[in-house]
Amino acid sequence: MTQIIKGGNLPMSGEPVRVAVVRRTAGPGVPVLDPAALLLDDSGQVRGRSDLIFYNQRSHATSAVQLLGNAQGEDGRLADWLEIDPGRVEPEVERIIIAASAEGGTFGDVPGLYVEVVSAVSGERMAVYSVDGDDASTETAYVLGEFYRRNGGWKFRAVGQGYDSGLPGLATDYGFTVEEEEPEAEPAIASPAPAQTEAPPPAPPLPATGLPEAAASPQVPDVHDEAAAQAPAVPAGIPVSKTGAPLLGTITTRLNHLPTDFGPDFPVFSQEGKGEDIVRVEAPIPAGFAVVDVARVGESLIEITALNHRNKERSPSVIRSWMEDFNGRGIVDHDGNGPLRLRVKAQGEWKITVSPLSVLRDLSERVEGVGPDVLAYAGPAVDLAIRHRNSRDDAWFQLEALRRSASRRRLYTGYKSGRSTVALTRGARLLIITCDSPWTITPREVTPHHNRKEGEIPPFWKRLR
Repeated sequence: MTQIIKGGNLPMSGEPVRVAVVRRTAGPGVPVLDPAALLLDDSGQVRGRSDLIFYNQRSHATSAVQLLGNAQGEDGRLADWLEIDPGRVEPEVERIIIAASAEGGTFGDVPGLYVEVVSAVSGERMAVYSVDGDDASTETAYVLGEFYRRNGGWKFRAVGQGYDSGLPGLATDYGFTVEEEEPEAEPAIASPAPAQTEAPPPAPPLPATGLPEAAASPQVPDVHDEAAAQAPAVPAGIPVSKTGAPLLGTITTRLNHLPTDFGPDFPVFSQEGKGEDIVRVEAPIPAGFAVVDVARVGESLIEITALNHRNKERSPSVIRSWMEDFNGRGIVDHDGNGPLRLRVKAQGEWKITVSPLSVLRDLSERVEGVGPDVLAYAGPAVDLAIRHRNSRDDAWFQLEALRRSASRRRLYTGYKSGRSTVALTRGARLLIITCDSPWTITPREVTPHHNRKEGEIPPFWKRLR
């Protein structure tokens, strides 16, 4: 173990490490500390919102940096742990800043503050930096250290720089702005019935008492693979696709709580084809919303649009995707003027199934999928935690809400991998997902202390944990 002073640096082996932000005592009169990490490019700036890891965004999209939790020892010391895996860090990231913010006081009120780096593999204490009491006074945010690239490897430097403007001010100095990346502030739409927030993972143990002693590696379960969670259950006996959605033509029970007048019931219709074609739905479909499922093997653009009675394409498209071995879902608002007709633009073989809204999954708890989908919601106001993953530069994710009046509103748009929280008001909605990547949406109950207004986008810095 090496103890370093402010400005000192130390080479790292490149193996995963855990970083502990430790104070000697916790309790009355001692501020609550919140650790944070910022991933910076070669200009010393964050590339976007996802490059700030803090209490409302506990893991980077790449899982290179994560907040693990905290642990308190019998001697009163409290440690907050982060984990950094250099092997997962994107090539564009040159530095990772380790910081903390203080709530209910300043860093001058924090006794015995230090940061230590521990091997996540062997448990060896690699570096310890103790903040000098003269260096911390009125600050409400503090940069403790940083990991940075040097000659093909990584080094750790003790920084010791304070900020009086808290975490928002510190983040702003590194190019972080909420406004330019905030989802468009359109009225928030209905949302899923409340679901319990997932319990945080067990916290690692406290570092060993006394700086010179060795510390055991904290044992923390892998918490980054949120997509591994199970999607809401579909009634027994109903087959599901790789997205977790029920396969149509097999459903005899309603899978959601939408009002029955939100979309008419009608017989399920399926048709197979190849290349470009027009599908004429022979099932008697009344005016209103209908679900369109599309399956296609291969990789090429596929686009499905509805035609009006004058043979003109109606917008927006029902489905449009470049996904390989595509299996996705869209929505169509049939005007009732004659049979529903869909124009297919595609290469290779495909199958289209048109079904009533009763087949849609209900967003009453966490739902996951891959590619475009439509979910049903009818319930009280909630927050939706959204996560999507795609490394392609042209990848994007969009969530829209469709009311019974057919007013379609965009709630969130994100590019590549990202996450956000969107506030939704009570009522019945269709939630339309447009993307070519894996995603998860988790409804969270709006608790009274949030003092939320209907349609309000949650403040970015307000704790949601």
